[in-house]
This record gives sequence, structure tokens and C-alpha cells, in this order.
Amino acid sequence: MSLETINFDDFPLQPGDRVLDLGCGEGRHAISAYLSADVHVIGLDLSERDLNTARQRLEAFVGDDVPEGKSCTFVHGSGHALPFKDNSFDKVICAEVLEHIPEYQSFLTEIKRVLKPGGLFAVSVPRFVPEWICWRLSDAYHEAEGGHVRIFTASELRNAVERQHMRRYRRHWAHSLHVPYWWLRCLLWERGETAKPVQVYHRFLVWDLMQQPPLTRLLDRIFNPIMGKSVVMYFVNEL
Repeated sequence: MSLETINFDDFPLQPGDRVLDLGCGEGRHAISAYLSADVHVIGLDLSERDLNTARQRLEAFVGDDVPEGKSCTFVHGSGHALPFKDNSFDKVICAEVLEHIPEYQSFLTEIKRVLKPGGLFAVSVPRFVPEWICWRLSDAYHEAEGGHVRIFTASELRNAVERQHMRRYRRHWAHSLHVPYWWLRCLLWERGETAKPVQVYHRFLVWDLMQQPPLTRLLDRIFNPIMGKSVVMYFVNEL
């Protein structure tokens, strides 16, 4: 079980789809897509360490029993110059990636290039206010190597994608219960994950992820529009 930001009910996968998870990290969305439908998934990332973790996680789920008609592979590469032909994918995911990229517009140009006409694009970034508070609480939070280089507004992200001639058809927010963890983490940054409040809240989040009790699911839905950690948008490639 993993913490997914993209909701596959809003991003329906069809049998035979080719799916790109750009900036896949340790493979949470790539593996979830592979497990949920008969699709061919490629997860791409710059971090060999994360890719190796993704491969290990995939093996833990499927072992040697690989069904026909579906696949999941992880490759090293950059979103600035995707190693794929034009119109190669039916679906593209880019979750919690663009906030790390100084020149993120080239990522969007490449996504547009490899996405088929009529294909779907799902993107998420940290939401402005929760992220702004993190930046105010700790400079180290966003100055760390590989950290966040910008804070998006929802309109900024939407406009950037729509300039690629994609039309937004859905928006939602996610992971409101994770916001207090990051505020605590930033407030107590010098003590790191050893800080008692951080440890206690982290244990709560792990418990919530594994058990998914109805009460916390309800609270998450209630608070997501108010303080969801991530804003998630879905687009269709019109041209």
C-alpha cells in the first residue's frame, strides 16, 4: 500500500494503455497503475537509487509471476528530453515533481510531445498556502539539495499546462492530514525526525495509511478543500 496523490477514478486506465510516470521516484504511482489495470507502464527518474527501490518494490508485489498483456519498467532519464517518440503514451503522470525543477516549462513541452491526442495528463504540486508556511518555518526545508525551488499557485500551474493546448477536466486536493506533519517537521527542523512530536505524528500517519479508518478518511475529505497538501489537476490533450 502506498500514498497515492493521483486518483485513478479521475484518471481511468484502459486495457493496453501506455502510461508514463515522469519523475516516478520510488514507483508509487507506476506500480499502482500496473497493479490496477492491464497497462504498460514506464517509470522514469533521474535518481538511480529511487529507481532501484522502485524495481525492488515491484518485485515484492509481483515476484516471478508476470501476467501477459501488461508490463512495468523503470528507466533512467530526464524530463527535459524524454527518450520516447512523439505520441508514445495514452496517459502521463507527473506527481510532486515540477516544484523541484527550475525550468519546468520544458517538462510540459516534452509531456505534450509524447502524449497522444486525446490522451490524459495528471499533475500534482504542493498547494500554495501549506507550502508557503513550510518555507516561512524553515529555510533548510527548501534549500536542501533536490528540494523545492518554487511555490505554485493553482492558477499558475493550470495556465502553464493549458498553454500546451490541454484542457483541464478535474481538480481536487489531497493529503490534508499530512500538512501538520510537515509544519512540525519544519518548525523542529534542526532536531530532524528524532523530535518527539514529529515521531508521534509520523506514527499516526503510518497507522492511518495501513488501517484507513473511516473517521480519518472522512476528516481527510472534509479538510482537503481547506488545507490539502497537494493540488491535483487532470487534463486532456486536445491537439
